[in-house]
Amino acid sequence: MSSGLVDAPQVQGAPPPRRRRRWPRVLIAVVVALVLLVAGIVAGVSLKLIGNVKHENVTQEDLGATRPPKVATTAMNVLIVGSDQRNGKNARYGRVAGERTDTIMLAHVSSQRDNAIVVSFPRDSLVQLPACRAKGHLPGQQAHLGMINESFNSGGIACTWKTVETLTGIRIDHFVKVDFTGFKTMVDAVGGVEVCLPAPVNDKKALLHLPAGRQTLNGEQSLGYVRARYSLGDGSDIGRIQRQQMFIASMLKKVMSGETLTDPAKLFGFLDAGTRSVTTDPGLTPGVMRDLALSLKGLNAGQVRFITTPWHYSLTQPGRVEWVQPQARKLFQAVARDQNLAGVKGGQAKVGRSKIQIELRNGTYRSGLGTQVAAFLEQRGYHITEIGDAARKPLARTTVLYGPNGETRVPTLVKDLNAGTPRLVAGARTNHLVLVIGDDWQGLKPQRPDEPLNAFDATHDTCAG
Repeated sequence: MSSGLVDAPQVQGAPPPRRRRRWPRVLIAVVVALVLLVAGIVAGVSLKLIGNVKHENVTQEDLGATRPPKVATTAMNVLIVGSDQRNGKNARYGRVAGERTDTIMLAHVSSQRDNAIVVSFPRDSLVQLPACRAKGHLPGQQAHLGMINESFNSGGIACTWKTVETLTGIRIDHFVKVDFTGFKTMVDAVGGVEVCLPAPVNDKKALLHLPAGRQTLNGEQSLGYVRARYSLGDGSDIGRIQRQQMFIASMLKKVMSGETLTDPAKLFGFLDAGTRSVTTDPGLTPGVMRDLALSLKGLNAGQVRFITTPWHYSLTQPGRVEWVQPQARKLFQAVARDQNLAGVKGGQAKVGRSKIQIELRNGTYRSGLGTQVAAFLEQRGYHITEIGDAARKPLARTTVLYGPNGETRVPTLVKDLNAGTPRLVAGARTNHLVLVIGDDWQGLKPQRPDEPLNAFDATHDTCAG
């Protein structure tokens, strides 16, 4: 499907290397976390819902003697992980021994209960892992440089808890572990979730066939949407995380708008599906949930923000990512100190990067350049909708094509490029931008250490003009 900014037939670039399909743990983890964030809903939950929740103990011995201090004593920090355990009802998704997590997130609820932040940690983050003791059938973890999701495989939720505290300096109060069996039921319980697709999707692996544009997905379609990787965007895991976060924002916006809260049947169905997939620490009691929910009565979707830990691709270990400093440290300190992140906008130009969708066209003979540029742009917070080749090659100059509806987005992108000439396509009706890479491509300008972090709130609309 053409954006209207380029008329020639699009030639898709080489597909990215195949990787094992990942389940939507990011999505499921945060949706279930809504039980902790949605205003006033837990106060009316019945004993049946309370009985759905399972518990797993995490001791002081598991977490070690040296833990970060609790600076903001009345704020709450909840570790959220997604499990792909395949026993019981989960066996229908493939029989795989053991239990893994590729989703690690932290939900922070402010001391005044006037905002919440959900921080995502990329699953391929290369970090310094702490030592964890063996527990049950798990071998434990030796201190070493490795991927952040190793901790769950080595020492379970207790080791992941210790790892996140060690890396961020944030004192964690509770954890929520979820699986994906209740995901489709949760979506159906709220009457579906609205998304916006820049192009039609036909993904046989995900069993997903959808037209372009704004539409409401049911549970089955939503599962395919958040599972799909190669048929949407640039095919990267970071791109999929961005899409999943926007899906979560759309779901959260619907739940908090009152459409679900004022419908007892929808509310009960949503909570029943969610709580059946939840395991927490014993300290996260029904009373704690109730008190938290009552204190969040005035919270709205615009006060729930989503942000991914600042990162870049590793130069020493291809396929891995490393956290960008001092930006990551700045984020963690703000959360630990319960500081207001109202100024986090992801850029200084007219339109923030998180609201800009870009199609890439490689106008050079440098194989794989489009995919490389997409990764760098996603690192900055842009959303890549498609990668392909220019209709003719080589092209001397890098060009940013835009229509009248996308004009306000151009300064943001051009400001990040070392070389790039804007060109208006008067007949185009999309607000997307098309970046055509020429032989003069010189990469992106360095990111300033004091630049605001990329984030968006739960009112974000991917179809908005």
